[in-house]
Parts: sequence; C-alpha cells; structure tokens
Amino acid sequence: MSKKLTSREADYSKWYNELVVKADLAENSAVRGCMVIKPYGYAIWEKMQAELDKMFKETGHQNAYFPLFVPKSLFEAEEKNAEGFAKECAVVTHYRLQNDPDKPGKLRVDPEARLEEELVVRPTSEAIIWNTYRNWIQSYRDLPLLINQWANVVRWEMRTRLFLRTAEFLWQEGHTAHETKAEAIAEAKLMNNVYATFVENFMAIPVIQGLKTESERFAGAEDTYCIEALMQDGKALQAGTSHFLGQNFAKAFDVKFANKEGKQDYVWATSWGVSTRLMGALIMTHSDDNGLVLPPSLAPNQVVIVPIYKSEEDLKAVSEVANSIISDLRAKGISVKYDDRTTQRPGAKFAQHELQGVPLRIAIGPKDLENGTVELARRDTLTKETVVLDSLTETIENLLEEIQKTLFNKAKVFRDSHITEVDTFEEFKSVLETKTGFVSAHWDGTAETEDKIKELTKATIRCIPLDAKEEQGVCVFTGNPSKGRVLFAKAY
Repeated sequence: MSKKLTSREADYSKWYNELVVKADLAENSAVRGCMVIKPYGYAIWEKMQAELDKMFKETGHQNAYFPLFVPKSLFEAEEKNAEGFAKECAVVTHYRLQNDPDKPGKLRVDPEARLEEELVVRPTSEAIIWNTYRNWIQSYRDLPLLINQWANVVRWEMRTRLFLRTAEFLWQEGHTAHETKAEAIAEAKLMNNVYATFVENFMAIPVIQGLKTESERFAGAEDTYCIEALMQDGKALQAGTSHFLGQNFAKAFDVKFANKEGKQDYVWATSWGVSTRLMGALIMTHSDDNGLVLPPSLAPNQVVIVPIYKSEEDLKAVSEVANSIISDLRAKGISVKYDDRTTQRPGAKFAQHELQGVPLRIAIGPKDLENGTVELARRDTLTKETVVLDSLTETIENLLEEIQKTLFNKAKVFRDSHITEVDTFEEFKSVLETKTGFVSAHWDGTAETEDKIKELTKATIRCIPLDAKEEQGVCVFTGNPSKGRVLFAKAY
C-alpha cells in the first residue's frame, strides 16, 4: 500500500480517514459502524487512560464496573435521559438462538426465548448506576460517593467515522453523589477543569471551557460544562463534558439520605466523561500531510533508533552503541524503540515512523560511530541535526519538552486566530464560509434563534465561555437584546 496521503487542503475528510488506517491506528470492522482499534492506536489510548485515571484518583475517585445491560424499565425511569437517547439504543429482546429448520446450517432467534423485559445496551450508565446507588447511600456519612468506570457504550449512529463517531466506543464515565447542591456543582466544575488540564498539558490541544445552552445539554442535566477544541479545518470538536444533574436521577431512583439533622433528602448528582473521540482530536489537531504528529507525552515510542549498516559487523557495532543509548534514555523515563528489522530498508523505516508520528528519530551508521555522533530528526518540524553522543540524552530530554510546548503553542496560535467577533449576520455567514473557526456573536438566549441559525448555517452554539464578560448588545440574528457573546462554529 502506498504511504502517500491525500493532502489536507485537497480533502480533509479523506486525509483523516486515510491517516487513521495507514498509520495503523484503527480500521473498520465486520460490524457496521464499529471499529477495530489496532495495537498502535490502542497504545496511545492506554497512555491517555493512564494519565486520566491518575488524575481521577488524585481527586478522590475510585473505579468500579457496572453491567452492560440496562433493564428497559430502569432506563425509562428518568424521562429526559430516556428520551434523549431512545433513538440511538440497541435493544436485546431474546436470549437464545436455535437451528433454523428451514435453512440447514443456519441459526435463528428462538421464538420461545423472548426476554420478560427487554434490555437496553448501555448508551450511558446513569440508570443502572443510580439504581445501584439507592442501596449504597443511606446517610450523609456515605457521601460524597465518587465513582468512575472505564467501559464501552453503544449508540447506534447512522453516519460513522473512525474514532470521531462509532456505534460502539470506549470511554470513562464518572458518576458522583453529594450532600449539597453546591458540592455537586463544584464537582462538575472540578472535573471539567481536570479534562481541560489533561487535554492541554498532555494532548497539547488548547481548549475553551464553557457551558452548553439548554438545547445542547446532556439529556437529564441541569447544566453541562464542556471543553471545546478547534481542528485544523476550522471545525470545533467537543472534547469532554461534565454535567450537574441536580436531583433528577436521585428522585427518579429514590436515592435518599439522612442528613445531619436526621431528615430525609435526595442526593445531588454529577456525571462526566471523555471517550476515544479524543483520539480523533489528537490526530486532527497536530498531524500533517506526511502523517501523524504526536505530542511526546502520549507517543507510544518517544524515540526510535534506526541502524544504518552494510555488514553484520557494522550492525553489531551500531547495536552496541544503540543499546547503550536505550539504557540511558529508559533510565530517564523516555520510551525508546530499536528498529533493527532486517525485512525493511532504512528509508522504509524512516517513512513508517514519520507516518506514525514518533517525535524523535535517531539514525546511526559506521561513520557516526567514527565521529561519536548521531543524526537526530524531529517529527514536528521535519528538521535534522548532528548530535554528539556525550550530550545526546540531555538533548533528547530538552527536545521532547520543546516539542510538547511547540505543538501546544502552534495549535493555540491557530485557535486564537480563528476566533472572530462579528456584529451582523452577514459577517457571521461570511466568516463561517471563508475563514471558519469560532464565531463570537451576541445571541438573544432563545432556543428558537439558536435553531434558526443552525438551520441556515449548520453552525451551533459550542458554548457560553466560562470567562465570558457580561456585555450588553443585540442578537446577531434577531436584533433583540443580548447580555453577552457566545461561541458558534460548525462542529464534528
């Protein structure tokens, strides 16, 4: 297969799809709308998972696991949540297959094996978790209850794209219970900030923290906090959400506790999650026409060493030096791969590691051994330099830090240059069609205006920024009074 990618400018969507497959991250499966995450792609997800899990535990959360199947009656208990996800639900109706008497060698659903109650394959776990919490919470002494689970969910999407939108995907979902409204709101804000910190510090992607409008909130939430990122094609991507659920689920599942005064009260709730959609964000924010560009913090291999040799003697001498470099780098916590495959020429190896976004590549040959140097190539800038062996480890440490910062700063410059304030609807439409990115505009606060703008432009309100200042103005569409600007964009 040719490694050359379609250029981003020619066809961004095709470039993305080709990159995911050719960089060996994921592929479509035999199940419609579902993906196979390949080892290299899963290694990146594992690093994301490990960092997030550490951050969750540092903020007092524990991991648990809840069933994949949700009885339909439980799913229906919180009406808004059920209605919000109903059209995406996969439902189990039978529990057994049997031989088909009309088609030898084939199976059919056993008509006698219909379930007494249908089971929803979880699109999200609030229902099954809050039904469980009813047995775990009796007193204020049981609060706060801070639980996270790493799981898969199923949402029967009709139009799918690897990582960004699939019928089944991996995620984490936090579900917490609190004594007071103020504590629950503080938790929702805290976890949204955890997401922002992770995405900026590890993924090198700048985000805007904000609140969703009522029509964009999670089904069953009173408020949804979010982090919004901007991809290189000027479209926004919701990178994470954290929901203040009020007492809606506690009332739906009768989760009460005895407060400090001995009176019964309903608990206050949050839920929050990020998914393998973050993989899509990582790819689209940093990568180029040569392939994947990975921030060092999440690269499975931060450094790769490629030996250049003609004879077995050359290889032996190069390998001796390479193994010494590997030992020094690993002692510093740097992940390194020695690519001594005999089935590929050096040029093919260079192309593969460039395609897969390895941050730094070292090439060593007999001449380098004579000079006590190596050739060091950066993936982000595609530049090379000759480095003395004695200072290699320190140089690599510094470069990995520099690459991480450079990727973030580059993405931030792009993002900031694509936030445009407008005051008229003509400007609004022009920016969306020509410049793209976030459009900062006044909005009159009504769902009707929000829906009409979406209908006419395909742009949605991505968020009301948390740091937005109150600013009297007039709605960009209706001319009605507005108390501040919100961010619109076309989005994934």
